[in-house]
Amino acid sequence: MTLRNALLSLGCTLALATSAMAADPLKIGLMEDVSGDLAVLGKPKLNGSLLAVEEINKAGGIMGRQIELIHLDPQGDNARYQEFTRRLLSKDKVDLLIGGITSASREAVRPIVDRTQTPYFYTNQYEGGVCDANMISMGAVPEQQFSTLIPYMVQTFGKKVYVVAADYNFGQISAEWNRTILKDLGGTVVGEEFIPLGVSQFAQTIQNIQKAKPDWLLMLNVGAAQDSFFEQAAAAKLNLPMGSSVKVMLGFEHKRFAPPALNRMHATANWFEEIDTPAATEFKKRWHAKFPNEPYINDMGYNAYNALYMYKTLVEKAKSTKLADLRKVIAAGDACIEAAEGKICIDPKSQHVSHQMRLISVDDKHAVKVLKDYGTIQPYWLGQIGCDLTKKNDRKQYTPSDLPKKS
Repeated sequence: MTLRNALLSLGCTLALATSAMAADPLKIGLMEDVSGDLAVLGKPKLNGSLLAVEEINKAGGIMGRQIELIHLDPQGDNARYQEFTRRLLSKDKVDLLIGGITSASREAVRPIVDRTQTPYFYTNQYEGGVCDANMISMGAVPEQQFSTLIPYMVQTFGKKVYVVAADYNFGQISAEWNRTILKDLGGTVVGEEFIPLGVSQFAQTIQNIQKAKPDWLLMLNVGAAQDSFFEQAAAAKLNLPMGSSVKVMLGFEHKRFAPPALNRMHATANWFEEIDTPAATEFKKRWHAKFPNEPYINDMGYNAYNALYMYKTLVEKAKSTKLADLRKVIAAGDACIEAAEGKICIDPKSQHVSHQMRLISVDDKHAVKVLKDYGTIQPYWLGQIGCDLTKKNDRKQYTPSDLPKKS
């Protein structure tokens, strides 16, 4: 074989190898509950992921590689979340991990992911505070929701608040945020109840609320069982104003329950299906074309869809799937996408996402009205208290009562 032929042969071999590598799929592990008490929240998350994968693959994939989505259903079981996380990371060797509905499931997953160099997207609204370089948070957090909602509720309805919350870290820490903000507003918590997941009987809670005589309720209940509160409260003619960081846009209770069960509910949301803009209308058209039986495009499904496009942006700008390279793009402040709500970007210090926030209310016919458009609100709180993932990786969740220690 001549030198020229040998070089041509080597070139063909390298080209074939490069082509084979380019053809290898990007593996994305998805853990979402599509059965059990949280299925009503998880099914839209799976659907949003499927829609994004279909669109991205049709458009040529990510850096020429198709996405292979591996979905597992943990059924709301945190032990199963941990088992599936280990499987996806060690056996399937996924390039990206996405998933978890409750904050308890996220905290079950996070320590396992932190032992790897795998990026993890958490796509839910949550109680905030996680400062962790492996995690990118796509949902809204208290400084985007409670900092707008609670002052409005106090000014409009009064200073006495009764809290009904799910009894795990989301409910507990969200209630702490409420107490912190209320204190500055001169408000009072006249009652707090933390309800275990799966509880569906609220007669005693309703009696307690009637005795406490609050001006309004802060509803932080989670899951199909706990949502029974609304029908029972309506039957008891409680008829109090309600505020929430999770109702309407996540659990679409105004669609699932007959009026007037959600009457006088208020929430601050980055996405709800009633948004009426050209970008939102186009997104809804594509979604319902693929999922014509979907009752409502909830915030979780919307965030799940955006997560894959944000990942695509990061990988293509970094020209790499490695976490360290993706984080360089984030640190440069250049991780943004045009979403149905408007432009959203990852904050370099906290790796949480900016959002276009709107205050909404539900009337006695369950129609949704936009009361106020706050525009873009940054996820500023973690950066203010000292979380800066461009400098150090805390791998910790902070709360108003558990702040970083000053060095």
